[in-house]
Amino acid sequence: MSQTNVLIVSKGHAYNHDAFLAMFAEDADIVTTLVEQPAAQVMLKPENVARFDAVLFYDMSGIANAGLVHDDSNDTGQPTDDYRQAIEALVASGKGIVMLNHATCSWPDWPLWRQIHGSSFMLTEGEVFGDTVPGSGYAGGHGPLPNPSFTLSPVNASHPVTAGLEDGLTLADEIYLKSNNFEANVLPLMRSDYDYVSSNFTAPPMAPAEQQEGWSHPKGSNLVVWANAAKNSPVVASDIGDSPGAFENPGFQRLLKNALQWVASKEARQWAKQGSTS
Repeated sequence: MSQTNVLIVSKGHAYNHDAFLAMFAEDADIVTTLVEQPAAQVMLKPENVARFDAVLFYDMSGIANAGLVHDDSNDTGQPTDDYRQAIEALVASGKGIVMLNHATCSWPDWPLWRQIHGSSFMLTEGEVFGDTVPGSGYAGGHGPLPNPSFTLSPVNASHPVTAGLEDGLTLADEIYLKSNNFEANVLPLMRSDYDYVSSNFTAPPMAPAEQQEGWSHPKGSNLVVWANAAKNSPVVASDIGDSPGAFENPGFQRLLKNALQWVASKEARQWAKQGSTS
């Protein structure tokens, strides 16, 4: 199998750089280039991103009034015209995309970003996929609750992203409590055995105080990894991928490698062009 050249985009959320990059250090099949925002916006222009087979988004950007200064949005939550055009060109070209953890929380006011990752995660109460839902909860990560332990099981063990994970994988990592109304729009890949009820999660920290006080969320989706078609681009999105506990887990390493290789494949691009969830 030929090497998969991956552009990694980061910034805006703390993570253990050494543990994260160690996932790729010993893998001759995956060649990575890491670029932080806002320089990433230049690298993602068509003429610069063309040499990469896939883009791994691991930044948390574009959140209005959060004081973020790394994404050139001037705290508005809106991308610059150049970045908007770069991402529009990226998905039009069919470039493979993987989004981990907090990357699915980025740019909540930019409709195209949600179209790419397909998640129902909400930083505050609002409308998503036609339904009004409370802000999403989280457990672990940088919050007051420890990383929960859970087992992920493949929905379809024959899919390339779940290859070698037929028996699932068990780890402790940050997870999200989100509405299940996104599931009909995506291809489910891995589900968790954790109990997705409000009492196991922390209220969304960026929500207004009145939303955090007495916060409650309906029983949430246990779908943690899924595939999505964004224009011509195949996408794999994952709620997990926050901590060294994930980075050092052989099952997670296999999942991430599978995802990067699949989104870079001709078969995945054909699947995306069909706009299919099957």
